[in-house]
Amino acid sequence: MKLLRLTLAFLSLALVSLAPAHAEDGLHDLQIGDPAPDFSLPGIDGKTHTLAEYKDAKLLMIAFISNHCPSSHAAEGRMKQLIAEMKGKGFVFVAINPNNPKGLSLDELGYSKYNDSFEDMQKYAKDQGFDFPYLYDGETQAVAHAYGCLATPHVFLFDAEHKLRYKGRFDDSEYADPSTVKSPDARNAVEALLAGKEVPVAETKPHGCSTKWNSKSTGIAQKMEKWDKTPVDVQMIDTAGVSALRKNGSGRVRLFNVWATWCVPCVQEFPELVTTARKFDLRNFEFITISADDPKDPAPVKAFLEKHGAGLSARGKNAVKSEGRTTNSYVYNGDSTDDMMKALDPEWPGAIPHTVLVGANGEILWRHNGPVDGDELRTKVLEAMGPYYVPGTR
Repeated sequence: MKLLRLTLAFLSLALVSLAPAHAEDGLHDLQIGDPAPDFSLPGIDGKTHTLAEYKDAKLLMIAFISNHCPSSHAAEGRMKQLIAEMKGKGFVFVAINPNNPKGLSLDELGYSKYNDSFEDMQKYAKDQGFDFPYLYDGETQAVAHAYGCLATPHVFLFDAEHKLRYKGRFDDSEYADPSTVKSPDARNAVEALLAGKEVPVAETKPHGCSTKWNSKSTGIAQKMEKWDKTPVDVQMIDTAGVSALRKNGSGRVRLFNVWATWCVPCVQEFPELVTTARKFDLRNFEFITISADDPKDPAPVKAFLEKHGAGLSARGKNAVKSEGRTTNSYVYNGDSTDDMMKALDPEWPGAIPHTVLVGANGEILWRHNGPVDGDELRTKVLEAMGPYYVPGTR
């Protein structure tokens, strides 16, 4: 069942529909031999780029990639390697981000610091050392429609006459490790054409994160609204319970936050904690809250958590259920706060809020006393979990 849940979660994040004619209204199914659709798009270099700019290329690869997608992240290293090896051979590589940020749900951003806005493209490209054109199509998505972009990554290879000679996946691996590649399809196409040969396999099916169309925005807003209204089950927890959760062993990274409704900094920081919980919800991640409020009256705790949208998603409910629990929201009712401090974090100075990031085997990855900075917190979580899919974890 655990494997099934992980598989379903992955499908909701990454797999694309293989029925291009019905994936999005107006999506063109570009055929081998068709001319490259024209474009005029802003690049991260501040310039506007057009198809005519690349008229002298012997081979032109248009690669649809994105800032947020782990499959795209994994392929980028191999794309850069191909670019380096083809230098001076007339090979030109142009990357296009087809995604509209409004088409992305927060829980689809769990593999990146960035969303798919133009501003974040600039930051992401700088981080990754991109030295090729990276263009933005998210405003109208007209180019993605014209090329029939189903996913990131999705590549289209054109010859000197700008006729399509290959389309599909960059290769058959969604992992960063190049040893996992068994079929380097795009590379094979490039090498064949440069050698004056026919492309061995001209079409493959892309895999990765589905194109984030602006038309998805209404459904995403409805999803967030439903999440905001999710009830919260608040339970009591003693020192032994805290110790058991802190020991972990669940295979998930856990973020603990000790707080109280009467604590002003706790209240101020809480929206950032909820944002973090939602961002990493599709990954092996849990957000666990422990309130220092009076255990005799948990009603204010429940009301606060529900007001701030701290209810568990369906995936979160399944995770706690697999351990025989019903919630990740607790009020501490042990005899001594000092005992809780020792159980959760021996280096905790005592004041709240106190936040601890715990690895799958119970090791403390990061701790912070006082209100957290949301960006710093999410960066720490991403550092702990990584920006790629890892073989054997799904």
